[in-house]
Amino acid sequence: MCGIVGYTGHRVALDVVVEGLRRLEYRGYDSAGVAVVADGALASAKRAGKLVNLEKALEERPLPVSNTGLGHTRWATHGSPTDRNAHPHLDESGRVAVIHNGIIENFARLRAELEDGGVRFASETDTEVVSHLLAAEVAAGSDLADAMRAVCRRLDGAFTLLAVHADAPERVVAARRNSPLVIGVGDGENFLASDVSAFIAYTREALEIGDGQVVEITPDDVTLTDFDGNAAEEKRFHVDWDASAAEKDGYDYFMLKEIAEQPKAVANTLLGRVGKDGLLSLDEMRLSDDELREVDKVVVVACGTAYHAGMVAKYAIEHWTRLPCEVELASEFRYRDPVVDRQTLVIAISQSGETMDTLMALRYAREQGARVLAICNTNGSTIPRESDAVLYTHAGPEVAVASTKAFLTQLIACFLVGLYLGQVRGTKWGDEIRSVVRDLSDLPAKVDLVLETMEPVRELARNLASATSVLFLGRHVGFPVALEGALKLKELAYMHAEGFAAGELKHGPIALVEEGTPIVVVVPSPKGRSVLHDKIVSNIQEVRARGARTIVVAEEGDEDVVPYADHLIRVPECPVLLQPVVSTVPLQVFACEMASARGFDVDQPRNLAKSVTVE
Repeated sequence: MCGIVGYTGHRVALDVVVEGLRRLEYRGYDSAGVAVVADGALASAKRAGKLVNLEKALEERPLPVSNTGLGHTRWATHGSPTDRNAHPHLDESGRVAVIHNGIIENFARLRAELEDGGVRFASETDTEVVSHLLAAEVAAGSDLADAMRAVCRRLDGAFTLLAVHADAPERVVAARRNSPLVIGVGDGENFLASDVSAFIAYTREALEIGDGQVVEITPDDVTLTDFDGNAAEEKRFHVDWDASAAEKDGYDYFMLKEIAEQPKAVANTLLGRVGKDGLLSLDEMRLSDDELREVDKVVVVACGTAYHAGMVAKYAIEHWTRLPCEVELASEFRYRDPVVDRQTLVIAISQSGETMDTLMALRYAREQGARVLAICNTNGSTIPRESDAVLYTHAGPEVAVASTKAFLTQLIACFLVGLYLGQVRGTKWGDEIRSVVRDLSDLPAKVDLVLETMEPVRELARNLASATSVLFLGRHVGFPVALEGALKLKELAYMHAEGFAAGELKHGPIALVEEGTPIVVVVPSPKGRSVLHDKIVSNIQEVRARGARTIVVAEEGDEDVVPYADHLIRVPECPVLLQPVVSTVPLQVFACEMASARGFDVDQPRNLAKSVTVE
């Protein structure tokens, strides 16, 4: 959650910070604020609501010109989204400003201690305790970096903290524990942000910040230490996309742009996966083939959309490797005492690489001795760093809160992992793997074909904008597609939507069906597993007989569904396991258009944030 930017250098800091916040607003948009160091003092402004409210306030009452500053967009945890709870938070003297992502778990005890000492608080947030603690350390003689290290040693929880002080006009100090933060390295300027998109317009060179570390930036220097002051190793990486990749390019919404980018994103995920020897490779593999051969169980941990990708992975991994595969909600995983050991391979899926529930599940698995493979879109993030192997999806920036191209690329990554395990373990012959890879390579063009035929889907969404509920049905890999379609509609259109395994209809959900109920049915190919196809055609007949309005997603050439479809959405032929890559796309378009028709913000749905960095 929360977008964070810090800057010091030769530019006007406020311009850099506000532009960075604009790129990070997808991470939280309950409120926004900035602070700059100018003429031996701090100046700040903050407003509840979206960033535009802050920008209007800055136009009316400009802050002084400065070369050092920080800014924040908030996803509220402690305290309602009001002006006074917005970040930055200052100490009583107005000399220290702090912004924060995460949760300070022991803030109540620290606040009570400070209030007993006479400190008066101006907000309801956990963040404000840090500004007062930092001010006390500086007043006792510490510089800002030493003060940050001392304060961090007293804090419990997951957090990223950035601070500036009126007496340090060219310094920004930050700390990180279980929460995202990255350093941008420029020429005579340096940056701090919760995501590289905040500074990508200025530099594509970045440094990782390890867990439990403090960083101090000046225009010409970066100093990394742990919380005890010991020097920490720098790990540099290069960002392989530029600022234009995060712009709307003429689309009304980022989500529309990201849906349109899916053919390229899928192709990028596949790029370079097969070596000259014909063997598959991942991005970072720190597990030997012998270790993978020892695996006797696979467990996928993920949340939300990534969890649905994991559900598809289960079908592919079990089919191609004959290994049992479980799919777990990361938020529940470690609380049920799961059975994992050294022979378990845990696959952690996260777009941001900072999803707190998934990170905690990963750490629990490693404590039990399990090996961990990460599927992620964000280079240098925590989950890949703490894993034994990584497959990056290379999807480029995804700004819209509701995930689209990240989901499709996660599906591709899951297929690649399944094939890789089949290759290493000898359960798939080389020619079989090459055949599937060829099928995967055909998918970008097939997704493109789907996108070219979406106008009837948009029209249907507009016609159904007044519906109160939409149900989604699927079987086999179509079931997680149904769940994903329902999730998109809930996220974007704020309407009741549920996904069901079609075979479960008669066990209860069919009671929801009444005259006119829109029901989207994802139909598997009749050529792969005909019994699946026959069963779901029967399910369509069952709901239609009870008055449902059937919206059928079926592949080209499937004529059996035509008599029972009120609306037919065609997708290209695909092998059954790979079909989610094409059948998901119409459901994304449907949800996006439905939300737009209902007058909602497609990119920034209420109460949601892109990167969920709290449990």
